[in-house]
Amino acid sequence: MLTGEEINGPVRIPIDGVLDLHAFPPGEAASVVAEYIAACMDRGIREITIIHGKGTGALRRTVHARLRRDPRVLSFGLDPGPSGWGATRVRLSS
Repeated sequence: MLTGEEINGPVRIPIDGVLDLHAFPPGEAASVVAEYIAACMDRGIREITIIHGKGTGALRRTVHARLRRDPRVLSFGLDPGPSGWGATRVRLSS
């Protein structure tokens, strides 16, 4: 499990293909995404959803910039489901 520091202390999250970035400070988003991708790849998870929220779009842009630079990412786009532009679906390489 990954951990992040929040006002209330460390946060532990399951590696299940859904990463909710609300539990992490915005400045840690890019590194948390990279670590989460590595953890998913280790477990054979090849499709993930990253929840970044709608807000101003700053966190979404940070996440998308990180995904563009990651060679393990085959494709990504906004979630076509009810989360819409508050979440990004990611397809990872095999």
